[in-house]
Amino acid sequence: MKKYLSALVIALSLGQLSAQTVVLDCQTSSSPINNSGSRGATDRRNYDIANCWTFGGIGYTDISAISGGWSAQSGQATNLSVTAFWAKSPWLKPGTGNITVKAKLTASNGTIRRVHVAYLPYDAVTGNSAREGTRVEFDVYNFTTFNSTVNNLSFAIPAAIANSNQPYKIMLSLAGTGGNSRIMIDDLVIPGTYFADPANSCFPQSQIQDADSDGVADADDAYPNDATRAYNNFYPSGNYGTLMFEDLWPAKGDYDFNDLVIDYQYNLITNASNKVVEMRANIVTRAIGASYRNGFAVQFNNLSPDKITGVTGAKYHDASWLNNAANGTENGQTFANVIIFDDAQKVLPSPGGSGSNTIPSNPRVAPDTTKITVSFVTTEAQAVGVNDIIINPYIIVNQERGKEVHLPNNVPSSKVNTNFFGQMQDDTKPGEGKYYKTVDNLPWALNVVKSIPYTHTTNDFVSAYLKFAEWAQSNGTLYTDWFEPNEGYRDTNKLFVP
Repeated sequence: MKKYLSALVIALSLGQLSAQTVVLDCQTSSSPINNSGSRGATDRRNYDIANCWTFGGIGYTDISAISGGWSAQSGQATNLSVTAFWAKSPWLKPGTGNITVKAKLTASNGTIRRVHVAYLPYDAVTGNSAREGTRVEFDVYNFTTFNSTVNNLSFAIPAAIANSNQPYKIMLSLAGTGGNSRIMIDDLVIPGTYFADPANSCFPQSQIQDADSDGVADADDAYPNDATRAYNNFYPSGNYGTLMFEDLWPAKGDYDFNDLVIDYQYNLITNASNKVVEMRANIVTRAIGASYRNGFAVQFNNLSPDKITGVTGAKYHDASWLNNAANGTENGQTFANVIIFDDAQKVLPSPGGSGSNTIPSNPRVAPDTTKITVSFVTTEAQAVGVNDIIINPYIIVNQERGKEVHLPNNVPSSKVNTNFFGQMQDDTKPGEGKYYKTVDNLPWALNVVKSIPYTHTTNDFVSAYLKFAEWAQSNGTLYTDWFEPNEGYRDTNKLFVP
């Protein structure tokens, strides 16, 4: 097939298949020009078949050809069926004007000789295996003189399909009765645009609408008018997740997991090449059950800071302890770190009483949403794939930069104070890849890929989520659904209802 497709490029450059006409002249061959006999005929016919012409009962011949040395020819035209001898064009988008073809008979006998002309619509649902719909005949030529004279035939393209943006095939059927003469055709010219795909079983080319010309169909493109963006990749998909932190690390503390409660959703926006253009994150601060002025940050594990070109949306109230680079990432880090806010108390101020939204009897405050956009390099050599983005969220306890609390087994940033490791109830062992766990594998931070209730202040998390301890102590093998509202899984009296 490759030799025919390469020849197709030549044919296009020569105008055989132009944007205005689709032509069958039976001449082109990928074999040397001096081929002769049946081998030459077969090669020429195969060339046209490779370019998506199809034939029924029609061969190529160089005997008394109409023009150029070769013509298409039916068998003995003694059958009036339109499916006995036929030629079908490739899929094309018809233009306007006349279909022209040269035709003649090989002998001066017979009673009827005809050329029927029809179109076939594209029908992927009820059509045949080639996706051809019902044949619609729109013209017929009857030979009135039976001799070897060349007849120049012309058939107007029907208004129903002229200038259509839909694909059609044009079908010529050669029919007759009596005698033994055959019908020859040559130099078939159809106004229209070639629209077949030889690399895909000659089906029509993909008919996509692509307003921004990025190669992604508008129907599949989340940003159809932006060539730099194409797809949304949400985590969690379709909903928000919950992050909950204990800020007394390395001490276990009251273990109520409501010192900072955040709902989140990340959206990694990728381009047509599936490279990450930016991350848009919604960070919803729901509750603060602590007096500390905790900061919230994310580290992009294994991603160097120079992969990020900018950060917008961060909330800073006391920037004296922050040291950011021009691109919005924190200076002095091996991996890219983005401080999303520096002081949770300023993001979600207490409306009165202790904390925010953790004691049912206290006034409540509406959750705050921080919208962060992190932009990434997009040059081909530096672009970042979706699988290169590993988001590692953490808190900075009371703005003490070296005191970080991460999800279990997540590596800290370069700025962590390692002197906290192994102190009090912490059993961090970097050499074993164990971080932020007690000796019983209980963590100081939790991530659940759905929004769940959190505990009232001073209510032990283990006493509210009854299967949590077994899940944690089993290193995540038991009760993987510990957070679900299943019977026997929760003590709802200890959970805060928004």
